[in-house]
Amino acid sequence: MPEILTTPLTSEAFAPFGDVLEIGGEPDKWINAGACGRYHDRARLDFVDGQAGISLFNAQPRSLPYAFDLVERHPLGSQAFLPMTEHPFLVIVAPDEDGSPGAPRAFLTAPGQGINLYRGTWHGVLTPLHAPGLFAVIDRIGEGANLEEVTYSQPWSVRER
Repeated sequence: MPEILTTPLTSEAFAPFGDVLEIGGEPDKWINAGACGRYHDRARLDFVDGQAGISLFNAQPRSLPYAFDLVERHPLGSQAFLPMTEHPFLVIVAPDEDGSPGAPRAFLTAPGQGINLYRGTWHGVLTPLHAPGLFAVIDRIGEGANLEEVTYSQPWSVRER
C-alpha cells in the first residue's frame, strides 16, 4: 500500500488547493466597541449558479494510520470546512491531472484552523481525528451535478510524520 506522511497545514503549502482559515496577525478591523477583532473575507468562495449555504456535519472520527481510496471534487462550487471543536483533523487533497486525481497529499490541521477547498479540487472525505466530528460547512446549494468521485485502484495509507 503506498504511504503518505502528513505535513502541517500552512497557507503556503495548501495554496494550490484552497485557503487556510485561521486567525493570524492583527485583525483587519476592530468591532463591538473594540472588543472583537474581525479577520475579514478570508476565503475565496466560488459558486456557479446556486447560492452559498451553511450545513452542519457530524462525521465519525478516524485514526492514523488511515487507509483511504476515495477522493471527490465539486466542479460547481468551493467548499469550506470549519471545525466546531479545537481538535485537529486530516485534510487529503490531490492535484488535478487532466481531469483525474494525481498523487494525494495529506495535511494535519492545528487547533483553530479551517479550510476552504477551491472549486474543482480533488479531496478526501471529511476526516476528524477526535470525537465529536462537528463541522460547519459552507458550500454551494443548487441544481446540477456538483459531485465527482474517483476510487484509487490501490488504497493509500496516511500516517503522521
